[in-house]
Amino acid sequence: MSDYTKATNFTLKDGLSSGDAGKIIKGSEIDAEYTAIASAVTSKADLNGPTFTGTPAAPTASFGTSSTQLATTAFVQAGLAGAYPVGSIYMNATVATNPATLLGFGTWVAFGAGKVPVGLNAADSDFDTVEETGGSKDSIIPTHNHAAGTLVNASAGAHQHTTGTGRSASTAGSTVSYFSGLQGGASGTALSTTDSQGAHVHTISGDTANAGESATGKNLQPYIVVYMWKRTA
Repeated sequence: MSDYTKATNFTLKDGLSSGDAGKIIKGSEIDAEYTAIASAVTSKADLNGPTFTGTPAAPTASFGTSSTQLATTAFVQAGLAGAYPVGSIYMNATVATNPATLLGFGTWVAFGAGKVPVGLNAADSDFDTVEETGGSKDSIIPTHNHAAGTLVNASAGAHQHTTGTGRSASTAGSTVSYFSGLQGGASGTALSTTDSQGAHVHTISGDTANAGESATGKNLQPYIVVYMWKRTA
């Protein structure tokens, strides 16, 4: 925008002697002045709905100002820097550009590769310090084995079990009565007899076979990958 500059010093003419040609106010001088004024006026912005050109400037409000005062680029930059103080985390799901370029301030470094953030919990020693790390994406299964051991039957001496009608057979610690007609046998006739065996035991031993599947990658929570940066300065 141009400023108006007066071309003719009309006050100076008043001090000239009568008859001096310079004392005369010429129409061309007046016309030149009005032309300069009109040019300067047309280059100014209107008060109502102005349209600025060039690089207009304004006073920069102090940080935190909330009013109808104009906000300069310096005020906006200070506001962004205040919203992202040192230690802040910036995330973007599409753009990999360093936030120093995107936001125009600060020193930023890539942060938290392969990790997800969790809120500080002063009551839990695993989460009571900022930037503390831990955990594993692989499931942890304690080392263990399933041993069959040794199974031993109670030892018994030589014995025999006989079944028949109306008879009682004694076994170790009990008496069993049998009824007539069992499997078609005649009354009082022994129907079956177990073989007699001496004292013996039954043992099994060994380990169970491996089962299940690999624990690799089995401890992952639902996640989404983003670009993550931390402001360090």
